[in-house]
Amino acid sequence: MSLPIIAVTSGEPAGIGPDLCLALARERLPCRAVILADRELLAARAAQLGLALRLRAFDPAQVPQAGGAEVLHLPLLAPVAAGRIDPANSPYVLALLDRALAGCLGGRFAAMVTAPVHKGVINDAGIPFTGHTEYLAAATSTPHVVMMLVGGGLRVALATTHLALSEVAGAITRESLETTLRILQRALKRRFGLNEPRILVAGLNPHSGESGHLGREEIEIIAPVLEKLRRSGMRLEGPMPADTLFTPQVLSRGDCVLTMYHDQGLPVLKYASFGKGVNVTLGLPIVRTSVDHGTALDLAGTGTADAGSLIAAIDMAVQMVQRSENGGCESGESA
Repeated sequence: MSLPIIAVTSGEPAGIGPDLCLALARERLPCRAVILADRELLAARAAQLGLALRLRAFDPAQVPQAGGAEVLHLPLLAPVAAGRIDPANSPYVLALLDRALAGCLGGRFAAMVTAPVHKGVINDAGIPFTGHTEYLAAATSTPHVVMMLVGGGLRVALATTHLALSEVAGAITRESLETTLRILQRALKRRFGLNEPRILVAGLNPHSGESGHLGREEIEIIAPVLEKLRRSGMRLEGPMPADTLFTPQVLSRGDCVLTMYHDQGLPVLKYASFGKGVNVTLGLPIVRTSVDHGTALDLAGTGTADAGSLIAAIDMAVQMVQRSENGGCESGESA
């Protein structure tokens, strides 16, 4: 049986992405990992780290005997020093994503796994960018995607992603919440092998609105959507107060938690699994996973970066590909 070919984007060149990708060359992976990076950057970083590695150039016509790392060369636009970001290389960072995405859509790659990028330096280059999730959604004309992190025995999905807190309530509508839950349901069944997934849904406000005294989003938006979807057969519990949802007794009743905004759910998951967690984008026409951390500029080139999250992201991408039915997508499909 041939190994799936997974594209691994190396991310911000001044960060720990190249360090993590170099670590893949010493791993026996369940796939052919194709690192998208400037080959001279990888060679220079390997020398800085004191690593004697020989990275194979990616050749789709040749099949290695075992899983490992290969390199698909894309040239940098400016010289790189570990730990020192340069906006001149921002188009290079996005070119890595574009090439990996094109390979997935064209069938060359089974999935893409992304090392961290630096949102600030991309914006400093004059390129509007809020994150991988939003960028890939726009690039594939996907109207609605769902971010989910997995780790520490938890699956935590988000109803909204990278928004200012002042904008969250306005972004949660009946339509958007229903779409999010349908995509999540479909992915849990198709990509994670759960026949009847149980989803715990957090409220937006403290104490889930305290019967309307602390906000009415639970009464007017969240609860009606959950009731509608329960009638269609989905197993949903909520809206639940977020401060008591993340307790062992409550979590045992669900397979996944849906929180209303980024910092409502992710601090708990990252406490439980930081450095080993995986970020998954649901609803795209491809499989995409990522690390659960940032560029860690202070660790770049020091040899102290931990590749655990990247390896876990690759493992999860392979599992998701293997569970998928004919490589289809979740977006636009009913649960």
